[in-house]
Amino acid sequence: MSPYIAEILGTMILIMFGSSLLAGLTLNKTLNQGTNWIVVTLGWGFAVMLGVYVSGPFSGGHLNPAVTIALAVNGTFSWGKVPGYILAQVLGAFVGSAITVVQYYPHFKVTPREIGTRGIFCTGPAIPTKLFNFLSEVIGTFAFMFCVLFIGVNKLADGLNPILLGALVAAIGMSFGPTTGYAINPARDFGPRLAYALLPIPNKSDPEWSYAWIPILGPIVGSILAVAIYNLV
Repeated sequence: MSPYIAEILGTMILIMFGSSLLAGLTLNKTLNQGTNWIVVTLGWGFAVMLGVYVSGPFSGGHLNPAVTIALAVNGTFSWGKVPGYILAQVLGAFVGSAITVVQYYPHFKVTPREIGTRGIFCTGPAIPTKLFNFLSEVIGTFAFMFCVLFIGVNKLADGLNPILLGALVAAIGMSFGPTTGYAINPARDFGPRLAYALLPIPNKSDPEWSYAWIPILGPIVGSILAVAIYNLV
């Protein structure tokens, strides 16, 4: 399989599981309506695990522009492949979001606009303050990437790595996620936000593009910082 196709499919799996989880908790008349943060964090951890299992053998299972850029900065990934990987990740995230829309379309129709369905697709702050929202994404992604690098140096069977990555994402969500929703991945936020803006979703609210730069730049800065400090150790 082409590594670019693998990144599309892996990121699609990541988002279709993650956003569908949030749709089930948010939308009216689902069988599991009602937010539970532990369910959210574990669900996203499983989503990452499954996405990496799908793509890992063919592309390395990046699924995240911040990871791709950080590995290129680290010298362990070709800069020539970076644009294609990022495009594939964003496309996969868009398609995964579209699948969620189809799956839950009747529930979008019976969910009033004031409930706000944007959070099913993209992140937003608990307390809007641009500086600290940005720092939250930097810190969360730094923690993620720093741990990823150290997971890589452990002598573990390759088949266990996706499970560890899923557990890491769940831990990040529990510790650092409650401030901004822990995008820690530009594609995870931008692709679904774009889908939310463009797709004919009933009763949707504003996609809030004024916030979108934070879950894009914050993770990139955090991942590069992680690589820089890792190489000083």
